[in-house]
Amino acid sequence: MKRIQVLQVLALALGIVASSSSLAQGYPNKPIRLVVPFPAAGATDLLARTLGQKMGEKLGTTLVIDNKPGAGGAIGSDLVAKSAPDGYTLLLATTSTHSIGPAITARLPYDTVRDFTPIAHVGDAPSIMLVPVSSPAKTVREWIDHARKNPGRLNYASSGNGTIVQLTAELFKSQAGVFVTHIPYKGTALAIPDLISGKIDVLFDSLPTGMPHVRDGRLRALGVTTLKRSPLAPELPPIADTLPGFESNTWFGFYGPRNLPADVVAKLNKAANDALSDSEVRDKLARLGIEPATPGTPEQFAKMVAVDAAKWKKIVVDRKITNE
Repeated sequence: MKRIQVLQVLALALGIVASSSSLAQGYPNKPIRLVVPFPAAGATDLLARTLGQKMGEKLGTTLVIDNKPGAGGAIGSDLVAKSAPDGYTLLLATTSTHSIGPAITARLPYDTVRDFTPIAHVGDAPSIMLVPVSSPAKTVREWIDHARKNPGRLNYASSGNGTIVQLTAELFKSQAGVFVTHIPYKGTALAIPDLISGKIDVLFDSLPTGMPHVRDGRLRALGVTTLKRSPLAPELPPIADTLPGFESNTWFGFYGPRNLPADVVAKLNKAANDALSDSEVRDKLARLGIEPATPGTPEQFAKMVAVDAAKWKKIVVDRKITNE
């Protein structure tokens, strides 16, 4: 009896392997649904459409963008986590969904490691440190010195509690050893007028929204949040030149649900990496303030996210940050 049961288990296992292999060989044979867990027309959505079109060409199919915003990206992420592992439902995840979300949200309906299959890291969006032109500081070092001389008198704006903008500022405060008050706004665009007028002392904003004000002479940029100079703003020194190791990027990457067949993952990873090498794609990403990721493996992507998540969790815990 036991022998029969063992044979049945082996047969079932072989059937699953054969089925997975068959799926990969014929994949894809219909459109792929790419879930974007944020609203249409935002940077994440435009990135998805830019990459999706080129990846579709590489795969011989169409990537259909499906915007499922809400709960900081959790609604769209949950949809993908609970979808069939057949390669026809994918997620464009970000720092917010898979690094910050688990650290700041008490009860996510999924586990960001266990319930997803990493596919490819596709891009990073750095931020810039902005101050009013009336600020006495013209460098990062000068701003830190100014803040240390005025503890509790300066403030920073963010796009809301628990956002990457707030966490970037708190990381800066932690490494610089300064006391600066948080003023949350419903988006950085609403904070810009107060920054220009001098009511706000500093803001870590994205390149596309911040640099136009710098170039028009309404704001001053002190540095960029990448470890090295960014090709998107080569004139700005890295904040890391003053605070060694300081780095804050919004990363973007593709995930599938857990148990996605390895061959399907490999096809999607190659299509993403090939799309990122396309000059037209790279130009479009640059206009969005996104640096294309260096082509890499799913394993490298998973390791990068693990390190990033650990960094933000420490900041959330140490600085007692909540999303309320």
